[in-house]
Amino acid sequence: MSTDWMDLPASAVDEAARRLLGWRITANGVTARLTEVEAYSGLGEDPASHAHRGRTGRNTVMFGPAGRLYVYQIYGMHFCANVVCGETGKAAAVLLRAGEVVDGIEMARARRPAARRDTDLAAGPAKLMQVLALTRAADDTPLFGAGPAVLAPPDAPVGPISAGPRVGVTSAHDVPWRFWITGDPTVSGYRRHTPRARSGRS
Repeated sequence: MSTDWMDLPASAVDEAARRLLGWRITANGVTARLTEVEAYSGLGEDPASHAHRGRTGRNTVMFGPAGRLYVYQIYGMHFCANVVCGETGKAAAVLLRAGEVVDGIEMARARRPAARRDTDLAAGPAKLMQVLALTRAADDTPLFGAGPAVLAPPDAPVGPISAGPRVGVTSAHDVPWRFWITGDPTVSGYRRHTPRARSGRS
């Protein structure tokens, strides 16, 4: 199993994000193939990152080790998951923005009854968490081994990758650190907007 994205320094979080595309995440009976991700760097380097101003009780998992989940809640109702990467002590994480459900489709449909098409089931970070049935309880858990979610490498090369501005952040939103598999129908729709809250994302 190749985990070369884990060996990259925190300063190369954008490359780690690219390399995570096509990986499969499995949790609670559903497997999704990652089709869209978003990179966030650490202390003093990325004003859109939760770790920009330093370590806190919430973001401490971002500082390593790599290969763990960083889960946070937005708007008091939705959860988002990030894969921690980079060397221990330097915060970096990749937001899992969207995926294609490749196993457990009936369970995914039951968890996302509002989805009109299967391609919409996990087309967004909160939707992906819903189909995987992951919550804050998964924060700071390993992705290889005994955690509630498990990562596995791609079955085949992912093909062309596109890059563009990040979504839903007030600062550094034009940084082209959102990556997706070009032409994949499960990628979330892009909307540039400024959230009401003054916090970043990671």
